[in-house]
Amino acid sequence: MKPRTAIWRVFRKEFRESLRDRRSLITALIVGPVLMPALFAVLLSIGIHHGRTQSARPVHLTVAHAKRAPHLLAFLHQYGVRTVDVETNRTGARRLVERLHRPLIYVSRHFGVRLAAGRPASLRLYANESRRSEQAALERVQRLLEAYGGEIARLRLVARGLNPLLLTPIAVHPIDLSTPQSRSVLVLGGLGYVILLTMMMGGLYLAIDATAGERERGSLEPLLTLPVEREQLVYGKTLAAGAMMLMSLALTVSGFAVMLRHVGLARLGMSVDLGPAGVAAIVLDCLPLIPLGAALMTLVASFTRSYREAQTYVSLIVFIPTMPLMFASILGLRSSLPLMAVPFLSQQFLIMSVLRAEPLPLSYTLVSVGVTLLSATALVWLAGRLYRRERLLG
Repeated sequence: MKPRTAIWRVFRKEFRESLRDRRSLITALIVGPVLMPALFAVLLSIGIHHGRTQSARPVHLTVAHAKRAPHLLAFLHQYGVRTVDVETNRTGARRLVERLHRPLIYVSRHFGVRLAAGRPASLRLYANESRRSEQAALERVQRLLEAYGGEIARLRLVARGLNPLLLTPIAVHPIDLSTPQSRSVLVLGGLGYVILLTMMMGGLYLAIDATAGERERGSLEPLLTLPVEREQLVYGKTLAAGAMMLMSLALTVSGFAVMLRHVGLARLGMSVDLGPAGVAAIVLDCLPLIPLGAALMTLVASFTRSYREAQTYVSLIVFIPTMPLMFASILGLRSSLPLMAVPFLSQQFLIMSVLRAEPLPLSYTLVSVGVTLLSATALVWLAGRLYRRERLLG
C-alpha cells in the first residue's frame, strides 16, 4: 500500500470515529467555538458596563471633623462628591474605613490655621487599597485633593502679585497616536490565549482516543499487524487530530468575530474590524501550530497506558505551550525577531497585530512559520519513531 494511501485511510478512520464520539464532537465543535466566545463576550460586556457605571456613580466620602475645612468640603461638593461628616479620632477613623468600605479624610486640628498662614496643612486620607471597590473612589478623591492644592497655590501667587504660570514651567500636550482598533487590545489581550487554548482542546480527545484509547480497548495490536508502516499510522492519527483542531480553530475565531460586534467596545472609544479577512488572517497565522499541537498530544499520549492516564498528562501538556503567553503578558513583552522563534508566543503576537490592524514585518511572520513548522516536523518524526517500539503494546 502506498504511504499516502495508508495515511489517508488511517486519517479517514480516526476522523469518522471522532465524529461519532459525542465527547470529542462537543469539545471540538461546541464547548470551544460556541461557549468560549460567548463567555468571553459576556464577561467583556459586564466589565464595560461596570466601568461606565463606576465612572458615573457619585463618590461617597467620609470626612472626620469637616467643620475644620469648610472650603475644602465646598470644593468636593462642587465636583459631585457626597460627604458624610463624623467626629472621631484616628483609631475610630480606621474602624470606619473597614466598616463602611469607603475612603475617609481626617482633617487635622490646625488645618485652617496652617492653611491661612501659607504653610502645609495636614490631611490624612484613610483607605483600604486592597479592595478593588474602593480604588476608583480613592483615585478620584486624590485627584480632587491635588486640584484643590493647586488652586490654593495659584491664589497665593496672585495674592503676592506673582504670575500663577510660574507653577507651570513645562506645558505638556499629550498626543495620542492610538487608533480605535489598536486601543481594543487593551481589553482583548487575552483573546489570543483563548483562541490557542481552544484550538488545542479541539484535538485533545481524538489524540488520546487514537493512542491510549485504542491500547486500552485492545484494538491497537490488530492495527499494528496490518501491512502498513507504523509511521504511516501515527501520521494518519496526527492528521486526524489536526483536522479537528482546524475545525475548532475556524469555528472559534468565527464565533469571536460575531460576538465582538455586540459587546459595546465603541462606548470605550474602541473598535474591532474582525471581518472575513481578519478571521482568515488569524486562522492562517495559527495554522502552523496545528501539526505541532497534534504531534505533541499524540506523542505524550503514546507513553501512557490508559485513557484516564493519557487524559491527565495531555490535559497538562495543553497548557504548557501557552505558558509563554502568560509571561509575555506579565512582563509586557513586545514582538521582536528572537521572540518570533517561540511557538505559540509568536502566534499571539500575530493575532494581536491583526486585531490592532498593524501588520508585523514579513521577516517576523516567516520566522514564526518556519520555526513552528520545523518544530512540528521534528515532533511528528519523533512520534513515528516511537511507534516502532515493541513496548508500545505493553
